[in-house]
Amino acid sequence: MTPLPAHLLAQIDRLELEARQLVEGHLAGRHKSPQHGFAVEFAQHREYAPGDDIKHIDWKVFARTERYHLKQYEQETNLVAWMVVDASESMRFRSGGRSKYEVACSAAAALAFLILQQTDSVGLVTFADGVRHFLRPSARAGNHFREILKLLLDGPAATPADTGKVLDEVAGRLGRRGIVFLFSDLLDDVPPLIDGLRHLKFQKHEVVVFQVMDGAELDFPFRHPTLFRGLENWPELSTDPLSIRESYLTELGNHLGQIQQACRTLEADYVRLRTDADLGHELSIYLRRRFGK
Repeated sequence: MTPLPAHLLAQIDRLELEARQLVEGHLAGRHKSPQHGFAVEFAQHREYAPGDDIKHIDWKVFARTERYHLKQYEQETNLVAWMVVDASESMRFRSGGRSKYEVACSAAAALAFLILQQTDSVGLVTFADGVRHFLRPSARAGNHFREILKLLLDGPAATPADTGKVLDEVAGRLGRRGIVFLFSDLLDDVPPLIDGLRHLKFQKHEVVVFQVMDGAELDFPFRHPTLFRGLENWPELSTDPLSIRESYLTELGNHLGQIQQACRTLEADYVRLRTDADLGHELSIYLRRRFGK
């Protein structure tokens, strides 16, 4: 085997350390054992009885029947989790601090480390206009985790994303059902993206969507004439940002709203990660919400 370059080894070490710190500082307390981790699936309903924890009430069933029913869950074994990471050109963007790709890699690495500590399996897919890396799941925390980090550090490509097509392909390759964590800015055409998510759900996978966005993309804080450099085959644009800010934010809001609505309809978790936010805090909030704590 060819030895890895020293600079790549240093990057892997840094990302591994960050993943460990995120887990130890923010996430580990949420999952003290595999029995309280991700490997839980819905089993059946039963009627509410006085003294039951109301956090398990299924409000959709109540809306249909006007009767209170609780969701009951059963423990699965040998959970398979997939980290699906967008490595397209738009993920290179940064307005300061970390790029979207760097935040996506850190989040994926932290969750992979956490799940491996539960003795469950993690696989990795990176993609742009097609699948770039496809690493089969393993529960070996040491070598396998470092292989995940190595592939993540291959960096984003100079090509656009085709997320819907990739998800459609991946859904046919994953095998047994598991949890699919998608990390992407989702700056794609929405209908193919929804079709890809729907295919994953049809294959009985649970889907968690992390939309990674730069703060400047969300807030559009520009005030002076600016040259915007295009990514993913878009041309450069020199303009007065104040003249387009309102329409930009309206279009962005519509785009984000369509994605969030699709996730609700498909019963997929949706989490927005800002590059200028505290990643550990944001992941911790999601896990608290996921497990009702």
